[in-house]
Amino acid sequence: MENKIIVAESERLILRRYIKEDIQDLFEYLSDKEVVKYEPYKPLSFDETKENLEWRIGTDEMIAVELKNSHKMIGNVYMGKRDFEALEIGYVFNQNYWGNGYAAESCKALIKQAFSNGVHRIYAECDPNNKNSWKLLEALEFQREAHFRKNVYFWRDETGNAIWKDTYVYAKLNNNL
Repeated sequence: MENKIIVAESERLILRRYIKEDIQDLFEYLSDKEVVKYEPYKPLSFDETKENLEWRIGTDEMIAVELKNSHKMIGNVYMGKRDFEALEIGYVFNQNYWGNGYAAESCKALIKQAFSNGVHRIYAECDPNNKNSWKLLEALEFQREAHFRKNVYFWRDETGNAIWKDTYVYAKLNNNL
């Protein structure tokens, strides 16, 4: 077992860098079409997940979320570095663990840490149809700053036309700066 590089901890969770042993847990949720429904990728095969895990291991922007009690890795939070002392946050969790407050708990710990390290602003983009995602952002006291209409697409239809989607943008400012 590789040494785990812990980024933060909360009451029930260990927030850490990815390790090779995460492959099965990662595949469990990245292969689930319901989990990746609003992501810019389709469900991943086991081989695609192995490739994706190598990328995750090599970046400090993807943070694995592990349950303290069972050591099962149940999801991830993305904390991408952006210009002007800002971070972009995102999250994907195994649907077997939805509704337990794990996403909120992990995001709160990482947001608190980022703000204490001098980050000025944290923002998120989400699909307006992904009500669970934007409700979580609102519960975390993010404010909706924009509703971009048909500004992105990830897929094309049978005739090759872009399938345009709207985007909500939420942000939270560091009030200690």
